[in-house]
Amino acid sequence: MSIDSVGEFVWVLGLIAWYVIRYPFERRAKRVRVVGTQRSPSDNVGLAAAVFGMAILPAFCIVTNFPRAADYPSNIWSVGVGTISYVAALWVFRRAHKELGRNWSISLEIRERHELIRSGPYALVRHPMYTSFLLMALGQFFLLSNWVAGIAGLIGFSILFFGRVDKEERMMLDNFGPQYRAYMETTKRIIPYLY
Repeated sequence: MSIDSVGEFVWVLGLIAWYVIRYPFERRAKRVRVVGTQRSPSDNVGLAAAVFGMAILPAFCIVTNFPRAADYPSNIWSVGVGTISYVAALWVFRRAHKELGRNWSISLEIRERHELIRSGPYALVRHPMYTSFLLMALGQFFLLSNWVAGIAGLIGFSILFFGRVDKEERMMLDNFGPQYRAYMETTKRIIPYLY
């Protein structure tokens, strides 16, 4: 098995693991009533961009080997960095879901009896789900030795994040008020101690 194939294999396993982690929380969330939402067409565009850039386009590139002109030689260190990044992403993703529990939603929604979570990864960053997506996008960049497939994840993540995070924070401020503002003062958005 070539090093390129190893990177692709790790990426596919990571995507499967991502879905295995997400699925039970998605099912449970449907049982908890939504009491407020900020979902909009731009939110749907961001979600679609993330799915396209972090799943559909890279899978297409792997299956069809198109565009071949964007291929570059892979090496063991890039696959290692990509693997570490993807494993870290999945760990943060799982912990964030576990901490959110019944509060989790795929979109900008407030659930019945919604609580402000400040434990686990939420003790360091306000949006660890986005942290996990950033780590996945970086992992994808290092695992897939094709410029188009590699950069697509970072572009998809950026469209989702920058199109949504301000709305999400406004929604949390509207719901939790001074409690969320105090939380904002002690944490960063997605990168501990930096941003």
